[in-house]
Amino acid sequence: MNDAFIAAADHALRTLSGGLSAGRPTPEAHSSSGQLGPADLSAAEKALSGALMRVNHVGEICAQALYQGQALAATDRMMQQRFQAAARDETDHLAWTQQRLDELGAHASLLNPLWYAGSFAIGWLAGRAGDAISLGFVVETERQVEQHLDEHLDRLPAGDQRSRAIVHQMKADEARHANDALQAGATPLPAPVRWGMRAVAKVMTTTAHHI
Repeated sequence: MNDAFIAAADHALRTLSGGLSAGRPTPEAHSSSGQLGPADLSAAEKALSGALMRVNHVGEICAQALYQGQALAATDRMMQQRFQAAARDETDHLAWTQQRLDELGAHASLLNPLWYAGSFAIGWLAGRAGDAISLGFVVETERQVEQHLDEHLDRLPAGDQRSRAIVHQMKADEARHANDALQAGATPLPAPVRWGMRAVAKVMTTTAHHI
């Protein structure tokens, strides 16, 4: 268990320091207008894209923490491997959103250590509640993230095809994670828990939009 805690701490440091690299190339943007980069955006559009991608980056910081916490709490080796595999997909998202923030000249959330710590604790508690509930937590989290990404696709500037391509691929991956968890035996979470998760997510996304 000590080795697992050390590995989790190492992963946290690499997540927060930007030390994780994507295993897949950044999704390609396709646009007949050629509007793929920050230079094609107005100052207002660039600021909006930066704020939205910062929120998405925070979401990936939280995803790393959640999956690491769930993997640490899981007692079944296959469950641990399932959460770690999902975290690898989220590593791609983390790297892609960080890259896009850099391209837009935007900064990551200054509260990322706080987001990570809180999400890790929630993930660990979900994992301790049992495999079925932990998987149910994955399903609800990913479904909420899908809705959140849909909202961002509505709000991102039409010319920011590069950010749109990243968000589209993230949405597809989140849907796959939710479906995988359902097939693995997820138990639906009670309504009050789902409402609580939405409230916490609202606070996080609203804050991260600015800070």
